[in-house]
Amino acid sequence: MTAPDTGRGIGEGGDRAIPAQPGPPGETFRILHVSTGNVCRSPITERLTRHFLTDRLGDARGGGLIVESAGTWGHEGAPMEANAEAVLADFGADASGFTGRELLDEHVIMADLVLTATRDHRAQVISMGHSAGLRTFTLKEFTRLVRAIDPATLPPLEDGVVERARALVRAAAALRGWLLAPTPEADEVHDPYGAPLPFFRSIGEEIHQALDPVVTALTGVRARA
Repeated sequence: MTAPDTGRGIGEGGDRAIPAQPGPPGETFRILHVSTGNVCRSPITERLTRHFLTDRLGDARGGGLIVESAGTWGHEGAPMEANAEAVLADFGADASGFTGRELLDEHVIMADLVLTATRDHRAQVISMGHSAGLRTFTLKEFTRLVRAIDPATLPPLEDGVVERARALVRAAAALRGWLLAPTPEADEVHDPYGAPLPFFRSIGEEIHQALDPVVTALTGVRARA
């Protein structure tokens, strides 16, 4: 097994690197997005997360956040689907330089937060072990939990975005058994692979709506009007 590519995160030469803010040397927080092939849903989610974090934090904060993706049946070395690139362009996000990869043990071990497209993906990640259960959620599940967390209970951004992110995951894990999905489908982001562009765009909008409160909670900054 090979170590995951560390050049795909913000702060590490992504579409716009964010200079690291003061803090303990080497302190990072890794967000791993997981889908099936790593050519549609998880690339969209990875690049939108990076884009939205940069938009909220600008160039002065956010060092230490690393955003990556992989697939449970990842198309290793494959480009992103063209329709996925088009969705990212709709949001002004950069799709350049992306290559798919298969989910490996190392990716799960190194991740501080794993966000999956579906419940099946979540189960597959957790089944890999590595004490992943408390830090692995579907994207929509995590959004639901984050909405219930009082931002005032999280460390301020001045204490560092990494510390705030870790506290957010702990708080979400503590709420998981209390805030269940209204239906099983509520936690799913369906696979647009092979679908026409309008369906890709509807999935992109779902992902955007799920990511917005997550990025707000991570940064303490709302989206620009």
